[in-house]
Amino acid sequence: MSSLTTSKAWIALQSHYYQSQNDSLREAFKRDTNRFNKFSVSFNDILFDYSKNRITDQTLPLLIDLANHIELNEKIEAMFSGEKINTTEHRAVLHTALRNRSNHPVYVDGHDVMPEINRVLAKMRAFCASVRSGDWKGYTGKAITDIVNIGIGGSGLGPKMVSTALAPYSSETLKVHYVSNIDQANIVEVLKPLSAETTLFIIASKVFNTQETMMNAKSAKNWFLDRTKDPLTIAKHFVAISTCGKCCQIWYRYQQHVRVLGLGGRTFFTMVSGRLIYCFIHRYGQF
Repeated sequence: MSSLTTSKAWIALQSHYYQSQNDSLREAFKRDTNRFNKFSVSFNDILFDYSKNRITDQTLPLLIDLANHIELNEKIEAMFSGEKINTTEHRAVLHTALRNRSNHPVYVDGHDVMPEINRVLAKMRAFCASVRSGDWKGYTGKAITDIVNIGIGGSGLGPKMVSTALAPYSSETLKVHYVSNIDQANIVEVLKPLSAETTLFIIASKVFNTQETMMNAKSAKNWFLDRTKDPLTIAKHFVAISTCGKCCQIWYRYQQHVRVLGLGGRTFFTMVSGRLIYCFIHRYGQF
């Protein structure tokens, strides 16, 4: 980090920041009537507008100089090639493999991960389609109308960001809610208008020991069973997401003695945000 912050590229960019930090955007648009076209990018119906930031014609070249200094192109190539650039956990970060719709092979330790990713994406698509279409029924036979995501950090903010960004493409019959705060006021207010008959809970935790998530998961379970009075109904209303299937199973069995089976009797998993995500549908038991 010290070599980065003492580099010429960094110092030049920092100097540019000090010079422009108090610039008026109103004046910038007056000076350059083409500012929006210059600092925005469109792709189909998606618009990325960065013209309303304090940037000038000098900003991007300075940023590119910094990117070249840190060898960003080489690091991008390493990521796409499946190299283990996550030095903390010594593993590949396969965001790109999940989005690799060209199906070009992506090798990790000599193994092409794309066939397995495509197999799992197909299962995920089928599961999501069953919920969106109404084929996935609650314990009384009614279709799901509300989904409550319980998770914190990347397990909460990530899905929330995506669903907010893609709101124009969302289902008209489904509402998504997010619970992350350990303060029970959060989950109480979210659940207040919902019906247990038509609510699906998604419990997301990397290793299933995140205290805030576990507390909120238990609150959701208690809220649900207070209304259904039948532990077997959990099977149709709770989905767990974890980086470790065994962690998920162990937590539930140790805490609540649940029998956990995957969708269709098997675990299905995919690479999301560089993690191996296991999704379990709770078919039997109570937790």
